[in-house]
Amino acid sequence: MGMDAVIFAVGNAKQAAHYYSTAFGMRRVAYRGPENGSPDEAVHVLESGGARFVLRGPVRAGTDLGRHIAAHGDGVLDLAITVPDAEAAYRHALANGARGIEEPHVLEDEHGKVVIASIATYGETRHSLVDRSNYAGPYLPGHAPAGPIIPPPAKRYFQAIDHCVGNVERMDEWADFYHRVMGFTDMAEFVGDDIATEYSALMSKVVADGTRKVKFPLNEPAESRKKSQIEEYLEFYGGPGVQHIALATNDILSSVDAMRAAGVEFLDTPGSYYEDPGLRARIGEVRVPVEELQKRGVLVDRDEDGYLLQIFTKPVQDRPTVFFELIERHGSLGFGKGNFKALFEAIEREQERRGNL
Repeated sequence: MGMDAVIFAVGNAKQAAHYYSTAFGMRRVAYRGPENGSPDEAVHVLESGGARFVLRGPVRAGTDLGRHIAAHGDGVLDLAITVPDAEAAYRHALANGARGIEEPHVLEDEHGKVVIASIATYGETRHSLVDRSNYAGPYLPGHAPAGPIIPPPAKRYFQAIDHCVGNVERMDEWADFYHRVMGFTDMAEFVGDDIATEYSALMSKVVADGTRKVKFPLNEPAESRKKSQIEEYLEFYGGPGVQHIALATNDILSSVDAMRAAGVEFLDTPGSYYEDPGLRARIGEVRVPVEELQKRGVLVDRDEDGYLLQIFTKPVQDRPTVFFELIERHGSLGFGKGNFKALFEAIEREQERRGNL
């Protein structure tokens, strides 16, 4: 039915909650910690429109969550999906080859009940399957309502999770997993020159549910002259995992301005991208002047359905792993294929600065 939450494992949930409140304009809505029945970890739940981030951090040593963070750094633990029937979804997944992590179970409080289960996917990532149709609380039973950490902005910066990208070592195997286990279909495939630069290359398939509400691009490294961004990620994350989260916005220009003012660093786009005479011919009429896009480094692409505007942050933690994308769609269902070369060259410049190219 859609994305329920992106659940992060972080070293310090309180500080992460402050960062996503300040820099991403999100509003905290729920909390769980030692004060209300969770002796081993603190959980802050933040929302922006329909997008929900759950930040889990250990409060004592020796926990499995702490081990995960020591191995991978801050990153995405769980891409939780809303389903109409968690029990049926879990049984279907296992019958089609998924590995179960948590069997379906009921969580209940005065706001109602939630049925939840979880299955394993690539690396140590999991998918929780969440049926919250009989629940009216802020997140899950056991989580208390909590106020915002700072006053939220008058206008939210984004309102939904557009897609979640996984970096894997065997793309076809994981695409087949989503076909079998979740009934997803291939939405797009990028290979060869589609997705290569002079130095590095990767291959990508996009799997999605029938409604296109849940979209998971899957990347794997391809043979190239130098280390690709996917190889860098796999090295620093310690295996497969979620590379970036794309956030849907209705006004990318104002969101970029506000987030940049709050300290978010975006990838630089060279002026030559906008000076290319073929760009204007390719994109046609868009809602804002190209000069305004250039001021902010926003990329633009068009396909047979319409156009999109997009921009990517630099990694948001010390390890060069997880980053974010802002995307504003005007009909286009694509992923900015026309921007791949410019984007990957920008990523390579950052890799070179880190000494990892």
